[in-house]
This record gives sequence, C-alpha cells and structure tokens, in this order.
Amino acid sequence: MDNRPIGVFDSGVGGLTAVRQMQALFPNEDIIYFGDTGRVPYGTRSPETIIQYAKQDVRFLLSKDVKFLIAACGTISSLLPREWSDRLPVPYTGVLDAAAAAAVKATRNGRIGVIGTPATIQSRSYHKRLLALRPDLEIFSNACPMFVPLVENGYVSPDDPVTGTVAEEYLAPLRDAGVDTLILGCTHYPLISGIIDRVMKGTAALIDPGRETVLAAEKRLAAAGLAASPKRKGRSEYYVSDLPENFECALNRFLQPGHVAAAQRIDIENY
Repeated sequence: MDNRPIGVFDSGVGGLTAVRQMQALFPNEDIIYFGDTGRVPYGTRSPETIIQYAKQDVRFLLSKDVKFLIAACGTISSLLPREWSDRLPVPYTGVLDAAAAAAVKATRNGRIGVIGTPATIQSRSYHKRLLALRPDLEIFSNACPMFVPLVENGYVSPDDPVTGTVAEEYLAPLRDAGVDTLILGCTHYPLISGIIDRVMKGTAALIDPGRETVLAAEKRLAAAGLAASPKRKGRSEYYVSDLPENFECALNRFLQPGHVAAAQRIDIENY
C-alpha cells in the first residue's frame, strides 16, 4: 500500500478528463493536478519549448512527493524524451501508448484517424506507434489548433455553432476517408466529444486517451504495489499557473456532478 498522491499534469483544463476517470475508477487515491493555464496552449509551440515546460511541470509535482506521474496531454506525451522520463524517480506514463493500443483493438476496417494539436500531429508519434502495433493500418491525421482555445473558453455544448463549424472543417476529410476509429489525440477533445461524434455522423469509435491511460495506470499501480489502501477516501488538489478563478469554472463544470473544489496558483518558473 502507498497512500502518496498521483500527479497529473496538462497545459490547461484538458487533463481534467483523466482526473474525472480516476476519481470514478479509484476513489481511494489522492490526486494532485497541475494545469499550466498561464502558458496554454502547448500544441502550437516549438518542441524545445514544450519539453522545457513539461520538465518544469514534472519537477513541481515531484516536489509534492507524488508516487506516479501521468502526462494527461497528447502534446507532452508525443514529445517528452523517453530517455529523460525513464530516469525519473517515480513511474511515468503519457497518453499515447494506451490510446494507440485501444484504437488498434477497436478498428474493424483498419482505417484510423488521429486528431491533435499541431505539435502532436507534426511529431507523427501516433502514426509511428500505430504502425508498430499493426503495420497494415491506414492512418489519416489532422491538426486541430482551434479546439484547445475553444474548450478552454467554454465552447463545449454539443450544439455549439462555433465549435461545430470548426469541427466540420477539421473532421470532414477524416469522415470522407472512411475512418472507423478516431483517436482524440488531446485530452481537451473529449470535452467536445458530442460535437465530434455528430460531425463524424456516428461512424467512428472515439478513443479517449485519458480514459485508456487511467485504465492502464490502474494496472501498473497494482502491479508495482503502489495502490492506496482501499479503505480510505481520496482527496484531490489542484494547482495552476494563472488565475485560479478562471480554472475553477472549468473544474466544477467538467468533474463529477456536485464536485466543488478550489485551485491554488503557483509560480511554475521556480521549477
């Protein structure tokens, strides 16, 4: 048994989709979440800048004595060097591997779509991982740079006309290509899964990387003897790098119904 917290981080509110899954699947675990709201979005920045930011995020969470790290961010998962993350003092996982494995399992026609930030798509990380798992796949990808700011600003209603118009522009090529599985390659995107499913006309299984990663993390925690006592009730703490009030609106909107929590601001440049 290990009752230390699990650290989760993202560029903003998107990682809350993973936190919600964690709170439902293992409510006995403590969670410390960091959203780098002062520097969001990551996905339109250079790889060097993204890696620098991610390392600071990790150092902050390690200062909170976490036992496990989850990068609930497709951009970080695609770019953070494995040789660096492998040397961390606690286990680490991104969202890429679990999402790719779930997509390979879900597809029936071998045509998989991937959407993500420009940095994620340009890295071809999902492309490489999918082909490593199944070389005969056909993979179609598209960068969706406007999705993150739309989600961060609350344009998430299933019938939102602004996000719907943008989604049609981004997703039409993938729909026309006949993909039957679509990886939502940024943890912000499940917050607009209703819009995405509508634009795809219900023809594609939507893969939520946050959910798949949480399921995989649960197994790793148990295998490593890091799971918390099942008799305790877990607590969650939230930290941001910009105004807490803005984050709290999303926090209380996107977590479990009735969940109310506050966030604390930290100076991420100190890490």
